[in-house]
Amino acid sequence: MKPLDELMERKRPARQPVQDSGNRSPILFLTLCSKDRKRLFAFADVHELLVRTWRAAAHWRVGRYMVMPDHIHLFAAPATLPPGPVRAWVKYWKTLVSREWPRPNEHPLWQQDAWDTQLRRGEHYAEKWEYIRNNPVRAGLVSTSEEWPFQGELNMLEWHDE
Repeated sequence: MKPLDELMERKRPARQPVQDSGNRSPILFLTLCSKDRKRLFAFADVHELLVRTWRAAAHWRVGRYMVMPDHIHLFAAPATLPPGPVRAWVKYWKTLVSREWPRPNEHPLWQQDAWDTQLRRGEHYAEKWEYIRNNPVRAGLVSTSEEWPFQGELNMLEWHDE
């Protein structure tokens, strides 16, 4: 019999529906990994492809994002209310990126699923961003987060505490 901690280890992220936040658009924090954690993403052509694809996949808006060599963090909010399923949006843009991938021999690109968490308070947004913007420094890729070229903000996702 397997030990309890091994049985309880999740293979897939828990799926919670996006909660209605009154008249405020929900903000989700997502993490996506490359298949087998291959170092595929931190290249200028890939960064450009991701940004172009996120702009085209208009059902959700990408706010701040960080592209690391083997994973991507981003904040997203629905472009319309009620929001469409975030899983469908992620699958859509991952498919677009895969089709236009500049180095076909690197396929498959993506881990099967993505992790998403709905933020509940404004300070969570700021805390999570502070943590992820320092990822390249912690990984020893740059000495300051400002030096890392594979990050940005496509849309300002404002948090309004009530």
